[in-house]
This record gives sequence, structure tokens and C-alpha cells, in this order.
Amino acid sequence: MKFLLFMLLILFNHTLYAELSAAQQTLENNAVLKELSPVPDLKKWADTEPQPRNYPQQPPIIPHTTKGYVINLKFNKCLTCHSKDNAGLSGATPVSLTHYFNRDGVVSTKIAGRRYFCVQCHVPQIDGEAWISNDFQPTK
Repeated sequence: MKFLLFMLLILFNHTLYAELSAAQQTLENNAVLKELSPVPDLKKWADTEPQPRNYPQQPPIIPHTTKGYVINLKFNKCLTCHSKDNAGLSGATPVSLTHYFNRDGVVSTKIAGRRYFCVQCHVPQIDGEAWISNDFQPTK
């Protein structure tokens, strides 16, 4: 019985390897890389004033870089400036009061769990060229 299982395992592995080899071979034969892509220009981040919103209920855009910011279960770098305790000292916009309500509408003294990870809704903005055409017009 062990011999039969061993033989089936070998057959299965051989079949799987043959399929992978064929896929790799096809990619290698058809996709020859002749030259490297040019290195893209790096966008420069500059702190700006808060940006106007484009539609009602749009989360504010982050007007500065967040590169290197740690946001995990134990620490949120955004709150070092934007928490209600620190916003006055740092001059940053304080976190909206809505962020202190949990999903049941109960107010807490801490940021609600569903609002803790800022970059779920808020994104940094750069002044860069659009990668695709866009004819979006903000609401008035």
C-alpha cells in the first residue's frame, strides 16, 4: 500500500512539474526582455494647506507625505499630531469627532477601531501628472 501511494505521489509531482515547466517555457520563449524600462521620476512631497473636497462626505486628503509612517494595532503615527490632545500643540487638523463613535453610535474617549487605520479612507495627494485621462469635475 505504501508503495502504491509513493508511486502516485511521484506521478502527481511529475505531472505538476511538467505543467509548470511548459508554462515557464512559454513565458521564457515569448517574452524576451530587450531593454529595461526607464526609471520613473520621483515626485516631491511638499506640505500644503488642506485641499478642498471634491464631493460631499469625501474624506480629507492628506496634504503631506506619510512615507515611513507606522500605523498598526499598537501605534498610529498620525495621532502624534492629529489626536485631540496633540492637535493644538502641533497645529495639525484634529481628528473629526465622528472618529470617536463606534459602529453602534456609542462615543468613546479613544478613536473607534473602524476609524483607527487612517489610510483606509485618507490618501496623500501629490501634484503630479495623471497617469490616465480623467474628466472628473468636482460637485458645486
